[in-house]
Amino acid sequence: MSITQRPPIPSFIPESAPFSIEQRTWLNGLFAGMISLDESVTPLSGDEATKLMPGVLSGAEEADDGAPWHDPAMPLPDRMKLADGKPLPRRLMAAMAQQDCGQCGYNCKDYADALFVKKEERLNLCVPGGKETARMLKQLYTEHGAAPAAAKAEAAPAAPVSLPGRSRDNPATATFLSRRRLNKEGSQKDTWHIEFDLAECGLDYVVGDSFGVYPANDPELVDAVIGALDAPPDFPIGERTLREALIDGVSLSPAPDMLFQLISYLTGGERKKKAQALAAGQDPDGDAATLDVLAALQKFPGIRPDPEAFIEALDVLQPRVYSISSSLKLNPGRVSLTVDAVRYQVNKRMRLGVASTFLAGRASPGHKIRVYVQKAQHFALPTNPGKPIIMVGPGTGLAPFRAFLQERQATDAPGPNWLYFGHQRSDFDFFYEDELKAMRSSGLLTRLTLAWSRDGKEKIYVQHRIRDDGRDIWEWLSRGAHIYVCGDALRMAKDVEQAFVDVVAEHGKRSLEDAARYIAELKKNDRYQADVY
Repeated sequence: MSITQRPPIPSFIPESAPFSIEQRTWLNGLFAGMISLDESVTPLSGDEATKLMPGVLSGAEEADDGAPWHDPAMPLPDRMKLADGKPLPRRLMAAMAQQDCGQCGYNCKDYADALFVKKEERLNLCVPGGKETARMLKQLYTEHGAAPAAAKAEAAPAAPVSLPGRSRDNPATATFLSRRRLNKEGSQKDTWHIEFDLAECGLDYVVGDSFGVYPANDPELVDAVIGALDAPPDFPIGERTLREALIDGVSLSPAPDMLFQLISYLTGGERKKKAQALAAGQDPDGDAATLDVLAALQKFPGIRPDPEAFIEALDVLQPRVYSISSSLKLNPGRVSLTVDAVRYQVNKRMRLGVASTFLAGRASPGHKIRVYVQKAQHFALPTNPGKPIIMVGPGTGLAPFRAFLQERQATDAPGPNWLYFGHQRSDFDFFYEDELKAMRSSGLLTRLTLAWSRDGKEKIYVQHRIRDDGRDIWEWLSRGAHIYVCGDALRMAKDVEQAFVDVVAEHGKRSLEDAARYIAELKKNDRYQADVY
């Protein structure tokens, strides 16, 4: 029988085997290429599948949330090393930023699975992973492109188009209402309380959800890019002008590999070699990490790409996602965010966080902005309102816990509430100070523990306070308390988790290994949840 005459591929892997749908699809495709598909072939038993592919099966039973590479603090090369030999979807997953932040429209595992079955073909959606993740995903696709192709025919049907505002690909339009600075004068930080009116678009949300915002680039940066291009601002790009496309259509940071590839076509000699090296992810001058689009154009002065080709070489401007810091039950028709304005200097030029400074300065009251609600998958209040909760949210990590407290207030939830908040200086950086003190006075906030890292000679962080309160924390955990952590993924979240492990070891009379297993069990049962970025 010729290949073109073969019947539909049978299922070699039984449904009882410990695989996801995507893993079974991939393995069936693999075995289809290894085994003659005549009518005498019968599906493999679970034991036969295990003997044939022991390496794949050994990893398949691992819960993805316990996989060693699912760690946002781990450098990408280390994650890829640990994922080596795993099924392709898990290697795709390892390439991502591991924050489950939702900015791609998925969590990390679902994004990897969608790429694998080719339901999703965009490789650059992982905003926190940036160019590093996009390059690795491209490499994996190039090296193993045949595997997803085999699975494409059996991929799940495309999901129906969601209602406006329910996904990043179909945003709604909300009205920017107001902002107020949360830091007092003298602070080294610039943090803002942001409010949107949802009445017109009709969006709703629950506490724990996040809010996606499509920002606009800084007009001054856009004009500088146009000047470096030496192109007219009204140059037509489709139905828009060059300036309009640069304002809200494309990302201006970081400079993508495709831009350097385009530049390499327009120059020669050493400059061509340098552009080719940058396009390949190399760093010939030691400045690759600092190159945004404007800096890239300035690095190769005199380059004058066609404006349309230039726009096509840039990445699409991605939305940014923020934890919601309000409860709809206390704020009908409104949503609030808590946003740090990101500003930093590189080579005497101030760089701006595109969305944070848009919300903190460029957006005006009445401004219509494209938005959507990113539903939380594993970050929610306990279903039993009587359960105690311990919330750890330094800096803007306080945002979802303000929402949690408002929700518990609105629903008269009887469970005790303990909040850990920390920042640099108590006199300048105590966000929502009056609100939190009022909640403490009313009894809604059972305990409020503060940590200030710049108030004295010794830097005090929330993890230090957790260890100090170990006996009481263990008592709360013994009563069924749920733990929530929100904030920096690379340092704080890991340090806080270790602090809880230490508390369980000391006050629960366990070894460190058993204490770590105890925390892992809390995670498995949704009693330890994290929202990190």
